[in-house]
Amino acid sequence: MAVNSRLSGVKDLSVSERRARIARGAAVEPESLEVLDPERGLTLEQADHMVENAIGVLGVPLGVATNFTVNGRDYLIPMATEEPSVIAAASNAARIARVTGGFTASTTEPLMRAQLQVLDVGDPHTARLRLLEAREELIALADAQDPQLLRFGGGVRDVEVHLVDAPGGTYVVLHLIVDVRDAMGANAVNTMAEAIAGRVGEIARGRTLLRILSNKADLRLCRARAVFDAEALGGPEVVDDIVHAAALAEADPYRAATHNKGIMNGVIAVVLATGNDTRAVEAGAHSHATGRYRGYTSLSHFEKDSDGNLVGALELPMAVGLVGGATKVHPVARAAVALLGVTTARELGEVITAVGLAQNLAAVRALATEGIQRGHMSLHARNVAVTAGATPEELPRVVARLITDRAVRADHAEKVLAELRGEG
Repeated sequence: MAVNSRLSGVKDLSVSERRARIARGAAVEPESLEVLDPERGLTLEQADHMVENAIGVLGVPLGVATNFTVNGRDYLIPMATEEPSVIAAASNAARIARVTGGFTASTTEPLMRAQLQVLDVGDPHTARLRLLEAREELIALADAQDPQLLRFGGGVRDVEVHLVDAPGGTYVVLHLIVDVRDAMGANAVNTMAEAIAGRVGEIARGRTLLRILSNKADLRLCRARAVFDAEALGGPEVVDDIVHAAALAEADPYRAATHNKGIMNGVIAVVLATGNDTRAVEAGAHSHATGRYRGYTSLSHFEKDSDGNLVGALELPMAVGLVGGATKVHPVARAAVALLGVTTARELGEVITAVGLAQNLAAVRALATEGIQRGHMSLHARNVAVTAGATPEELPRVVARLITDRAVRADHAEKVLAELRGEG
């Protein structure tokens, strides 16, 4: 059964009805989503095996973004986030992109780097050549550490040697370039780096210190693009204003930081939901935004095509996997991956990048039109009203008043509640 991500009215359903509807749309058994109940999710015993000194688990809301078509296939996308409006914004942007066929995404090979730092080398330039001459020996030694990776078609693809000038002297830094297949890759490349460290030190005639992966995954890139229909966005003026807003993010690092944060709102929500390393992806993204042109700049680009429509493009390092780590250990992460229906790390990365572009478009469009607060505060008002003590029956009226009064604050919510209850 094909996945259908074009689901309307989902927000108006109860949680149980919504889950059943999502299961039908994603063509998965409803029982497979039962682990999304807090009492059936990650147990304390499982948590104790995952981290040190475990004393509990932290719940994060997990929702589903709808309307996504990526490379001609529909996806219902699990997103774990505590921030209101993120999932609704991504779904709305995906609906607009759907008018012109959705998102097109691509990815490079899943290549990760391990770095080995060598100190106290008397002849760093010549040492670099000695290490390069030993390329085949070092590759064979590294590959011997992970026969299973080789069976799946991965393994070391190349060796680079960099000379890095620092206050402590010139460091010889060897890079192992490893195809990690469907893994994030940290464990694989770290094991390889440690295994060859002694031999690298011997060849360079120095002392090996650091031997660890780099999260600057500049060889493992995912790209997504989409055409957003001008009329669906609000007309030609909106397209022009979005282009101007995005141009500021490219030119001004103060704007770029918030612009890129909007991208990561969507990216990290999917990375977290699928049990992947949010810190690694975040570090890779922001390092990619630095130094490509003139310092820190936007990760995305928007322009107007010859038909007057808005075209968006996003490129991100994407070190995510489907094997190992929390993706296999955490029951909710396993359910999220099953719901998403991806079968390779490359496909997962492409979907995540499409979500980042959708999230970005939604934020920039809001900024260029009504302002970011209207949509965001409409959802935030619910949290404020609940915190103030509103019952389910009181909630719609309190939220409406907070928005109308343009005062989405706890003290005002308490005042509104008192008025509704005849207490003031």
